[in-house]
Amino acid sequence: MSLLDSIDSPADLKKLSQPQLKQLAAEVREELVTVVMANGGHLASNLGVVELTIALHRVFDSPRDKIIWDVGHQSYVHKLLTGRRERFALLRQYGGLSGFTSRQESEHDPFGAGHASTSVSAALGMAIARDLSDDNYRVVAVIGDGAITGGMALEALNHAGHLSARLIVVLNDNGMSISPTVGALAKLLSKVRFHPRYHQAKEGSRRVLSALPMGNWFWKLSQRMVSGLKGLVMPSTIWEELGFTYIGPVDGHNIADLETALAQARDYHFKPTFVHVITTKGKGYLPAESDAVYFHGVSAKGGSSSGTPTYSEVFAQTVLRLARENPKLVAITPAMPEGNCLSIVGAEFPDRLFDVGICEQHAVTFAAGLATQGFVPIVAIYSTFLQRAFDQIIHDVCLQDLPVVFAIDRSGIVGDDGKTHQGTFDLSYLTLVPNLIVAAPKDENELQHLLYTAVQAGHPMAVRYPRNSGLGVPLDQELHRIPIGKGEVLRYGNDVAILAIGATVAPALEAARELASHGLEATVVNARFAKPLDTELILDLTNRIKHMVTIEENTLAGGFGSNVAELLQKAGRSDVQVRSIGLPDEFIEQGTQALLRAKYGLNAAGIAQQVRALFPDLSLKVR
Repeated sequence: MSLLDSIDSPADLKKLSQPQLKQLAAEVREELVTVVMANGGHLASNLGVVELTIALHRVFDSPRDKIIWDVGHQSYVHKLLTGRRERFALLRQYGGLSGFTSRQESEHDPFGAGHASTSVSAALGMAIARDLSDDNYRVVAVIGDGAITGGMALEALNHAGHLSARLIVVLNDNGMSISPTVGALAKLLSKVRFHPRYHQAKEGSRRVLSALPMGNWFWKLSQRMVSGLKGLVMPSTIWEELGFTYIGPVDGHNIADLETALAQARDYHFKPTFVHVITTKGKGYLPAESDAVYFHGVSAKGGSSSGTPTYSEVFAQTVLRLARENPKLVAITPAMPEGNCLSIVGAEFPDRLFDVGICEQHAVTFAAGLATQGFVPIVAIYSTFLQRAFDQIIHDVCLQDLPVVFAIDRSGIVGDDGKTHQGTFDLSYLTLVPNLIVAAPKDENELQHLLYTAVQAGHPMAVRYPRNSGLGVPLDQELHRIPIGKGEVLRYGNDVAILAIGATVAPALEAARELASHGLEATVVNARFAKPLDTELILDLTNRIKHMVTIEENTLAGGFGSNVAELLQKAGRSDVQVRSIGLPDEFIEQGTQALLRAKYGLNAAGIAQQVRALFPDLSLKVR
């Protein structure tokens, strides 16, 4: 039996010798590569925290001590060591383990997270709760150097220092978020990571003192001198001025050194402690070490090999084309130039692509500032992350009616990343904002035309599009503007009107063909715009069709269908039966896109079945 198979809880780690710990680390990496390459997921980030995770669970006593993993995508090793080894092969699978931390999954996950920069705030809350309850457990936030650049993390560090809370923050510093970390703070950290002055001074001091009588005692006393040497390289006072005691930098792949540093932090009771750990993203797996960006998140075997361009690729190619035509066009991404495929724009126009780090709020208001000066900013962001900038969308962009384009990637069901990443709310939270135009293309060709329209709109406009490959339709060579708020009829029938938007248009057309085989003829509309609605088209349809269905890959609460129903109510069309097909009022679990669309009736078969069930009078008519 392998060592890993003998680990049922963190307590088992404390029985192992240092040589056994090295063997365990190797077995963990082997398991990570095997499962993640098969299932997809975050590989490089987890390979980099193997030793750190082992050391944390040897020094602290989980679940009594609270270990909070920022983002949660670096928690796979933690899952393996906290009683989830037997289910690990089901990582990110329907009904299996989440790809992130989850309070519902294990008592060892004190806080669930799939978004960055939340750990210090959550940990501070737990630490204060502990003190108010006169308890004595430890609280540890493990945050990456990309996540620590997020405004929320900096706010929490500031507050923790102000409160002098007994809290430990472990910085996993590997120079990466998904892409290389950007920003002034990242540059500051890299001075320690790469500059030899501090390391040479530290090792030289250790060698000199160890040769003296009582050398170990002198070495402990010399930490004040070492802190001064650190200051020559990096002002560790940035953390100390925030009210933290700084420990580090520590070799993140040396378990003994990690345990020593973490034990010091554990036993220090006077103010918050900041442990700076240097790791290599992708450690122990050469392909991931060589290309940590590619191996940050890998696709499952057999996941996507159609050869058809993805929506993200078509988006980026269109942005590049528009940037060549308009020198005032700029693109902004919060730490995801590869995910949004915008690297091609940065390669040609490095001064017009801005990676702002994991700072979604800043990205939106930064875009607003650019727009006030006559530029056309495109904010490329995943649907799940745009939620974090809701106030900025309202207050900084839409209230001022500034022409910012929101390119919303990964809208609707995204699949295996699960509850924290499903883009199932944007139609609801965007259509309620005044001045904001909200659109979704039926295919990748329409995507490029909607982007062209958005750039020309002169008002804030959001274009949402799904994950993965397009439909394989030909792309027009010439771009044209689509009239704002105008849909199109793709199929005519007199029994039922199906109003679909975005990714649901194609299955709606297929469902209409299936309905026709049962004697029901459907008109299918590509709505295109969730706001403004094509009022003229919709009301005209109700003059001849009294059964209407809306379809959206979004929560039904406040979504596209809700807005259509409100329109008909205001128009006094009580004679029209309106039903909506979409996602329920719940968080959507993990699973493949195909599986989840089938489960919620958003594939062609499901749509056809629901239409017949929603209008039994129509079914009786054709029997």
